[in-house]
Amino acid sequence: MLELTRHVIVGIDLAGKPQNPSGWAVWKNKSVNTSLVYTDNEIMERVTHNKPVIIAIDTPSHIPKKGMLRKADREMMKAGYRVFPPRLLGMQRLTLRAVKLNKSIAKAGYKTIEVHPTSTRKSLSMPTKDWGKIQTTLLHIGLAGDVRVRTLASHEIDAVIATLTAYLYLKSQTEALGDEQEGFIVIPEKRDWRTIKL
Repeated sequence: MLELTRHVIVGIDLAGKPQNPSGWAVWKNKSVNTSLVYTDNEIMERVTHNKPVIIAIDTPSHIPKKGMLRKADREMMKAGYRVFPPRLLGMQRLTLRAVKLNKSIAKAGYKTIEVHPTSTRKSLSMPTKDWGKIQTTLLHIGLAGDVRVRTLASHEIDAVIATLTAYLYLKSQTEALGDEQEGFIVIPEKRDWRTIKL
């Protein structure tokens, strides 16, 4: 079993434009530090500084080969998770940014997974929309760091949820919907968040 206390996990809630804030979270030893970031260069500098074992990004990783949806999106919808088509105007800009960022991250030697924090919350029976309740739930799970000392912005909370998804992924407690050609979306196996042991 991977000794996760020694490894760094990064979560990113990516914005469609670099002028808008993206959520950033770094998980280490059950402690999560968060902030808002903007440019791809800033993200890459932080990635190389933190040397994460995995990076979870809340953004489609691929544009569909044809049509509005990828196999991953169709499977998510069939499973009861609401995702936006990557080819929607605003989503397409976001997805193209993610594709470029993923290439830069891979070139630097780091692994990424695509996650969907709202679906993670649903799969773990967490509050889905009330940010205060979501942050409180993260405290009850046992996370330390910024979640304990200040009220986080919604983008930061989604970045923390991304790191939680990656943590469960590293512990083989997730499933991946989609395919190699158009990408996978990683979500936790359905369970109650109260059963998570960090």
